[in-house]
Amino acid sequence: MSLVLDPAAQDLLFREARTANTFTDEPVTEEQVQAIYDLVKYGPTAFNQSPLRITLVRSPEARERLVGLMAEGNQAKTAAAPLVAILSADNEFHEELPALFPHFPQAKDVFFGERPVRESAAAMNATLQAAYFIIGVRAAGLAAGPMTGLDFEGVRKEFLDDDHTPLMVVNIGKPGPDAWFPRSPRLTYEDVVTTV
Repeated sequence: MSLVLDPAAQDLLFREARTANTFTDEPVTEEQVQAIYDLVKYGPTAFNQSPLRITLVRSPEARERLVGLMAEGNQAKTAAAPLVAILSADNEFHEELPALFPHFPQAKDVFFGERPVRESAAAMNATLQAAYFIIGVRAAGLAAGPMTGLDFEGVRKEFLDDDHTPLMVVNIGKPGPDAWFPRSPRLTYEDVVTTV
């Protein structure tokens, strides 16, 4: 059985998509980011908790502060990308559950009343949403450069607060010259799938 999604779309989202390491200087607009979010917000999360939060780093001052918190190998890429997003998990996501999970508004307290439980759920589901976000960037015809080489505590202190846990930084834009490293190998179906 073949996939329903058009092969060109499959290539755009997966087969030809790579982590970009250079970008052109073409800006990424607010409208593009809005369109990306308006698509990926429909990706499923447990209890529809939707804990991902996105901080767009647009000002030169904020960019300079962020670059200083990136690992050395990521600094130039982050300095040059047209747009940089800090993706974080909102550990107080449960406050939105009465609106997001209206058929069982008590889930806020029944399942997520304790902070350690919320932190674990937020980390898992916001990471899932971060993957949707990266695919959404690709669907917009842009390239994403997600990175976890950074000072997480520094990013939290500089850009977030105690209720948000940084997950990654994503450089976004049109790919520039020599944007791609060679494709790394992937595991095969047989390596990954077990039937019981």
